[in-house]
Amino acid sequence: MFTSQTSSFQDSIDVEERDDFDSEEIAGYSQKIQLNCYYTIYLYQGTSLTLVDSSLPAEAEPDLRTYISRRLSKGALLGGMGNIATVELGIPEQAVGCYCCLLEQERSPEQPDADGNGYVICFMGGSEKGLNLFRLELDKYVQGLHSSLQIPELQNLETEVRPYLSQWYEESVMHIHRVVQLVQNNISFLLHAALSHIHVEVVNSDERTKADVSRFIKAASLQGLSQQDTTTASLCKAISEDTQSDLIIDCSTSPPTLTNTVSNRFCDDWIQAFLNAAERCNPFLLRQILENFKLKAIQDMNSLKRFVRQAEMSHYALFRCCQFLQGCGNGDVLLQNARAEHSDLPEACSIISVLEEFLREQPQAQA
Repeated sequence: MFTSQTSSFQDSIDVEERDDFDSEEIAGYSQKIQLNCYYTIYLYQGTSLTLVDSSLPAEAEPDLRTYISRRLSKGALLGGMGNIATVELGIPEQAVGCYCCLLEQERSPEQPDADGNGYVICFMGGSEKGLNLFRLELDKYVQGLHSSLQIPELQNLETEVRPYLSQWYEESVMHIHRVVQLVQNNISFLLHAALSHIHVEVVNSDERTKADVSRFIKAASLQGLSQQDTTTASLCKAISEDTQSDLIIDCSTSPPTLTNTVSNRFCDDWIQAFLNAAERCNPFLLRQILENFKLKAIQDMNSLKRFVRQAEMSHYALFRCCQFLQGCGNGDVLLQNARAEHSDLPEACSIISVLEEFLREQPQAQA
């Protein structure tokens, strides 16, 4: 049962349908992370679309307008909710991923029942599958534009709106790539911190780098994915009572200096996958690898919970549980999460204590 640990890990680290990401303008990536990406903003009034600004080639914009009009007529664009699809445009890419979102204008006292007025924001680049990996980031980025669109006649178009729209790709998609480039082989320490709910502090750096690292940790953590809502709170409380220190990233040196570093074999095994994707400047592949990393951690957590339940009734099951922890390379993190989740179950906590003792006696399990 445990002889397939290596192949199981390899299955998880291999990105599904990798060719979808490999083919996304790889030639364009070769020059300083340059992907052909575009933005467009339309004023939407009633049933009409008026072009406000766009970075699309002139010949491609009518194709996009036709697509957006069709989506609006079908009621497929809901206010504040992004929609991602593949569109055919008259540009060299032909089929391209397109994120579009309707931002409704605030209704004036004079027209409290006015309907259908607002702006449609479109971001184009990569593929539909790639953009879907960054849906939450794109939704948040578009919402950050809301206040700027309340200016009459968009007099701030050149000073605020256009610069903001033109940075959508750098700010919503490239942050994971920048973090991997920043820490390189040390990415395993960030992965371990994210799984362990350890606070990461960035010092002697600009605000963008601090924000990038914070977003990476949030994206790599399992917060919100646990089957019990109380697990994260319990775990954070347990960690705060522990002696583990914050992970510090000091950017005053190049490369940055990391202190209070902790990793394990599981996190170390993912280093090369992240470095390879970063070297090829493919942020979509990087995000898919990160999602696969989280998926594998969740699968192992579920396996441990099943083994713990079985171990309450069988010594052999306890032995199998020990073997599993030794083989997965992520025993410290799994037991940490299991203890938080089973804090109100005395029998399970006893089993977990035995397993923790086993790991302490088997340092190679975490090597």
